[in-house]
Amino acid sequence: MHLEGKVAIVTGASRGIGKGIAQRLAQEGVRVAMTARGADALQEAAASIETLGGTVLSIPADAGVLADVEATFSQVLDKWGAVDILVNNAAWASPQAHFLEMDENHWDTVIRTNLKSVYLHCHRAANIMVDRGTAGSIVNISSFAAARAHRQMAAYDASKGGMEAMTRSMAIDLGPFGIRINVVGPGAIHTEEFEAAGEEAKRRRAQTVPLGRVGYPEDIAGAVAFLASEDASYITGQIIYVDGGILAQLRSPQVDASLPESVQRRLRS
Repeated sequence: MHLEGKVAIVTGASRGIGKGIAQRLAQEGVRVAMTARGADALQEAAASIETLGGTVLSIPADAGVLADVEATFSQVLDKWGAVDILVNNAAWASPQAHFLEMDENHWDTVIRTNLKSVYLHCHRAANIMVDRGTAGSIVNISSFAAARAHRQMAAYDASKGGMEAMTRSMAIDLGPFGIRINVVGPGAIHTEEFEAAGEEAKRRRAQTVPLGRVGYPEDIAGAVAFLASEDASYITGQIIYVDGGILAQLRSPQVDASLPESVQRRLRS
């Protein structure tokens, strides 16, 4: 994919989709800076990629804090002198909160982690690319939550919808500078957090997927690698859903009318 020698930053890279993206880019010859809040898990993930021959740099950081973002870019520039690819994967999806009980702290945490983080990283990366006169690719990891609603996840869904709208606007502003910005929207992706539920739970998740299986981080990583490469040089401001066809179908999930006990009490009163 003509990515060898490029420099990338991948946020939320200590596990799951972020780790899968970092590993795939490293396999393509990209020098990858991996960030996440959990230093131990991040170092473990980086070591596993280095074992496979990848060139990585682990940087513990909170993606929604300006000082951490500035420190991340400074370390990458000091070590490799460039930023060619940015993947905004960091996100906060749990615990869930019914809208009646969502407090301001929950809203602020989700928006800071999922949306403000995208602004902070894109703003810094774009300025570096423009100042250095180099083209670049930014890929934001969204969710089918931007197109369909989750119960008890209003803040999360809002953050992903905002990310997609912001991506289109940034693509227009930055297109004249040769900076492309796109979105990859994962569907039902099987990561470490689902392992404990077992194979039967995985099979049930797959029942609503037209392709008949859950997705894996490698599925998302392949789409990201494509969008980061010159093979996608005429693609910007677009959303690619990697969801096995879930959003393409006219099929409603079973109604889940369950409510938190605290909300049920209010309903009975």
